[in-house]
Amino acid sequence: MRRYASLVFLLLIFLGSCATQRLPPIGEAGLSQLDEDEKRLWIRAKEEDEKLSGKDLVYQDLSLLDYLNRVAQGLLPESARRHGISIRVKVIKNPHMNAFALPHGVMFIHTGFLAKMENEAQLVTVLSHELAHITHRHTVQNMRTSRNAAAFLGTLQVIGAPAGIYGLAPVLLGAVGAMAAVTGYSRELEAEADKVGFDLLVKAGYDQEETIKVFETFIKYAEKEEIKEPFFFSTHPRLKERRESYAQLVRENTTRARGRTEADKFQAAIQALLLDNALMDLSMGRFDLAREAVEKFLRREPKDARALYLLGEVYRKRGEEKDIAEARERYRSALEQDPSYPDPYKGLGLIYLKQGEKGKAKDNFERYLELAPKAEDRTYIEEYLRAIGKN
Repeated sequence: MRRYASLVFLLLIFLGSCATQRLPPIGEAGLSQLDEDEKRLWIRAKEEDEKLSGKDLVYQDLSLLDYLNRVAQGLLPESARRHGISIRVKVIKNPHMNAFALPHGVMFIHTGFLAKMENEAQLVTVLSHELAHITHRHTVQNMRTSRNAAAFLGTLQVIGAPAGIYGLAPVLLGAVGAMAAVTGYSRELEAEADKVGFDLLVKAGYDQEETIKVFETFIKYAEKEEIKEPFFFSTHPRLKERRESYAQLVRENTTRARGRTEADKFQAAIQALLLDNALMDLSMGRFDLAREAVEKFLRREPKDARALYLLGEVYRKRGEEKDIAEARERYRSALEQDPSYPDPYKGLGLIYLKQGEKGKAKDNFERYLELAPKAEDRTYIEEYLRAIGKN
């Protein structure tokens, strides 16, 4: 009931005005204070932020969050800072590609988005775009425009029909967050955010060519996986629009010097996230995405036992030709690095059991339970052992 009351609240604000108007950005001369409806919108956004942050959806990695917030703070215009705007970046545990901002200064980015980026310049492409939505007051502008009524009502329909466990995120975002995360903004406001964000990126000294690569990468993923997700950045037409928008900005920019990318710094910051997000992709059967994330992790830490085991899991669960041999090799590599790590023994046991090698399956299952006596799946493994003993 509370969720629908929230939606009605926003719909009333939305229908209260129908004229399209450009509002002065926060910090620009002529803006003395926020309008009353915008103040109410900020209050609602803060409430949604607090509710969302109190759930298990938020990814907790203090070093990563510190890094993301330092990067974002470096983008905030001094004029907005003087006006009292503060920004904060939070990460949502979700393998889908998305990022969005709430009007009071909080930006959210999905683990899936971070896992697919290659460097800090690509990260800044997204953060600066979302920052522009905040500083240029796009949420209230979007909601005051009557021609966005269909999109807003579409958001309500998406909220009522989540797709899968990670598709539940729109339900938990609240109405303000769902509008930003699911439907996005009008083409006019998105184009403005592209331009403002691009200028922030160039001013901060980042490589402008990376802005195009961000969306080229995501388009490839969307096409390869035939991804259909209830989020703004995952829709194929929107991705192509963003790519063309940034390509035009690069062509028009007279400052052609190659800027910094900070790839090493970025990859170090997201290293742990890669495996966590790969587990989410694996749980959804997105084997190629999971494999690529684990392999990216292994390029920096080739002897990590957990990563090697997880790569074995990807191959075992995908089950294509030659995958079982690959899985067995990865499990063995993991045990070479850490013979006391229990999970690879379970993986080997499952392979041998499926191949009818019951003696080897029994040995590996017993070793797994010996090393992990309180394993959550102990009952299932004991059932396998009893079945082996009966034959």
